[in-house]
Amino acid sequence: MILNRQREVRVARPALESFLRRVKRELGLGRSPVTICLVSDREMARLNETFRKKKGPTDVLSFPQENSFSPLATRHSPLDLGDIAISPATARRYAKKHARSLASEIRVLMLHGVLHLLGYDHETDRGEMDRLEQKLRKRLGIA
Repeated sequence: MILNRQREVRVARPALESFLRRVKRELGLGRSPVTICLVSDREMARLNETFRKKKGPTDVLSFPQENSFSPLATRHSPLDLGDIAISPATARRYAKKHARSLASEIRVLMLHGVLHLLGYDHETDRGEMDRLEQKLRKRLGIA
């Protein structure tokens, strides 16, 4: 499920919903719910400072179900994998920096967020998450 809680950047939710289904299928997640909330830079900065003690907005944050608390308050079932917050405004800036479309950048962030929900951590895993993400990006057409 994708919730749009921001108004600054226009996004095509149906296309993103379709991509999320493809990601879940590729990872064998079946019907495990994942909620993606598109939030403003202001909200993302608040989340980033509250949960990571870092100032300013970031592009994506993941809140796995195992933590049993999500500031996005979207839990409907204990089968949920978790919630992902994405800032389309920050994604738009990063898209320009990486010479990608906004749609591609948001797809990259969605995949990245789902991998974090599954327990991958690129800061500690010696490149395992990065290798898997690159492989999946090629399969999903967002390389």
